[in-house]
Amino acid sequence: MSTSIAEMIAERMAGMPAGERRAAQILIANYPLIGLRTVAEFSTQAGVSSPTILRFVSRLGFQNYADFQARLQDELAAQLQSPLTRAIDAGADRDTTPFVAAAIENVRETFRHLPERQMAAIVAALANRRGKVFLVGGRFTDPVAAYMAAHLAIVRPGVLHLSGQESNWRDRLIDMGRNDVVVVFDIRRYQDSLMRLAEAAHKRGTQIVLFTDQWLSPITRHARHVVAGRTAVPSAWDSSVALFLVAEAVIGELTRKLEDESARRIREMESLRGG
Repeated sequence: MSTSIAEMIAERMAGMPAGERRAAQILIANYPLIGLRTVAEFSTQAGVSSPTILRFVSRLGFQNYADFQARLQDELAAQLQSPLTRAIDAGADRDTTPFVAAAIENVRETFRHLPERQMAAIVAALANRRGKVFLVGGRFTDPVAAYMAAHLAIVRPGVLHLSGQESNWRDRLIDMGRNDVVVVFDIRRYQDSLMRLAEAAHKRGTQIVLFTDQWLSPITRHARHVVAGRTAVPSAWDSSVALFLVAEAVIGELTRKLEDESARRIREMESLRGG
C-alpha cells in the first residue's frame, strides 16, 4: 500500500517553512477535500500564496498539482469503500497469509509514521491528573477504547469509558473542561455521532486525541493529536490491530511516566481485592 498524503506530511512537517506548514495544517484539518479544490481556493483557505501551495505539493514529492489531486481522489475513493466493495475486491482466495502479512505491514507503517514527539505529547496529556480522561469508539473500535480505558483506570484516577447510546455520551459533556481529554477511536466509514461528540467537547475546550485511519476521520479538524494508523487488509473489514498496538504502547508509556502513582494504585487495588 502506498504512503498516504497525511503520512507524507507527518514525515516532512518538521522541515517545512512556515507557509508550507500552514498549508499542511489546513489540509489535515479539512482532509482531503481542501486539496481537491483549485490552487487559488486552497491558498485562500490557508492564507498563503499560490506558489507556496505549489512548493508544498512539490515537497511532498509530486510533479504537479494534478498528480497531487489524483492521489487525493484515490484516497477519497478508498475512504468511501463499503465492506461489500472490499469483499468483492478481496476475491475468493482463502489463504490467510496475505491478510497476516498486510496486518504486520500495517503495524510497521503505523509506527514508522508516528513521531516520538507526538507519542510523548499524547502521554503527557493523559498524565495530567488535574483533568479527567474520557474514551469512546465507534461500532467496531469501541472495544479498543474500552480496553484502553480499563488499563488507564488502573494507573490514574478520573478515567471513564463512554459506552451505550449517544445520548449517554452527550450527558457527560457537562463534566468536560479545559483540563480534560477525550480519546476517540474512529475509522472509515466514520461515525457521525462521534463527530458530534468531538465537536461539542472541542467547543468546551477539551483536548481531543484521535485514533483514526490513514484517510483521516473528519474529527481531525477538532483534534489536538491525531494517530493515523493503517487499517486496510485484504478483507471485507478493516483491521484495528495497528491502532490496538498503538493504544498498548501509550498504556505502557503512561504507566512508566506515572510509575510511582501507578505502583501505589496497583498495590492498593490488590489489597482491596484481597480484603
